[in-house]
Amino acid sequence: MTTLRLLFLFTFLATITLAVPFPVRKSNISKRSFKVPRNLNTANPRGLNGPDAMRKIFRKYGWVHGGFIAINKDEEGSFLRPKVTAAKETNDTGTVAALPEDNASQFLSPVEIGGQMFNLDFDSGSSDLWVFSTDLPEKAIASHAAFDASKSTTFKKLEGAQFQISYGDGSGAAGTVGTDAVTIGGVTVQNQAIELANAVSRSFVEDTNTDGLVGLAFSNLNTVNDGTQKTPQKTFFDNVMNDLDLPVFTADLDPDGTGVYEFGKIDASKFQGEMAWIPVNASSGFWQIDSAKFSVGNETFTNRAASKAIADTGTSLLLVDQAVAETYYQQVQGAQLDAQVGGFVYPCDAQLPDMAVAIGDSYMARIPGNQITFATVDEANTTCFGGVQGNMGSGMQIYGDVLFKAQFVAFNGGNQSLGFGEKPPR
Repeated sequence: MTTLRLLFLFTFLATITLAVPFPVRKSNISKRSFKVPRNLNTANPRGLNGPDAMRKIFRKYGWVHGGFIAINKDEEGSFLRPKVTAAKETNDTGTVAALPEDNASQFLSPVEIGGQMFNLDFDSGSSDLWVFSTDLPEKAIASHAAFDASKSTTFKKLEGAQFQISYGDGSGAAGTVGTDAVTIGGVTVQNQAIELANAVSRSFVEDTNTDGLVGLAFSNLNTVNDGTQKTPQKTFFDNVMNDLDLPVFTADLDPDGTGVYEFGKIDASKFQGEMAWIPVNASSGFWQIDSAKFSVGNETFTNRAASKAIADTGTSLLLVDQAVAETYYQQVQGAQLDAQVGGFVYPCDAQLPDMAVAIGDSYMARIPGNQITFATVDEANTTCFGGVQGNMGSGMQIYGDVLFKAQFVAFNGGNQSLGFGEKPPR
């Protein structure tokens, strides 16, 4: 009997070891975790804007939207953001406050680089850490915070290195590369590669709240080169993850858009049941998985021509293959694809069925129908823009915030997998 008990205990412990991502120590730094909360901009008079969210996705991936390359329109009513100063909101738990941009489709957080503060977008759909710099003309910098290499005692230039991020409409950023100390939530990476923009497109200049971004995809997607070939640099997450309690970061968003990113910890109280772990295709550079099934209500369908899907914290919507979106909205009374608006719309009083998308072969990530509406379209608040939209045949499905509001998602850099856990009913 004692032998059987010991065998059972050994088997149980081995199962736990395999189920939980195991950290690998690369130094004697104390292990830790830290949080990056997302907060709503309650002073924002514009509210959420569905067409703008669609344009940003298509611009980001260089896709054609409705026969046109997606061009970001001038945004009316935007407000200038005061620069972040040394009054960084940080506490002993390593929490940093997030500052959303005007249209609330992105949530930005303070990041310290060489002792200077910036508002950067946390983006699992890219792998560059780039910022506005004083190498830009003053007109381009405008109200952005810009990195000044001469004011950092820890900055080192990488001679000959450069970066260039471009999108399908010709927008983008380019510049030089160096290394410096980067601190997020009290965790510092020394000699982190940072990219200093000396050229940015108008769309970035006009987005006055964003000083750059922190890419959280895989490092092979990084765009740094030496002038003749790519020389990808490690992302902040790649550099810090072995000094975390667990080599993960998680996305936990509430239906109203608030929530938290947490690095180094998986909070089991945030989801029900067991977390499902699905391997990703890291060679693509993205957190990419297969997603060949979906369900509408209680009916499950096979998407025979399914595009690959990626988990992208820098995207507001759930972008699925066009046939998937059409199948879903066939079940919504009054829904239609509005070419002028740029997506599927429907009466705001319509009853929306639940939807689920496959994550690999073994898990269906469910989104309650009452969490699918993204925004109203008209001033009378009678027509709504769906958070589920079609990709117009662009060849990739992008799973963004609409999914993260319904599912607790863990990005595991240790074994290159995604973890999904369904949140309790709201």
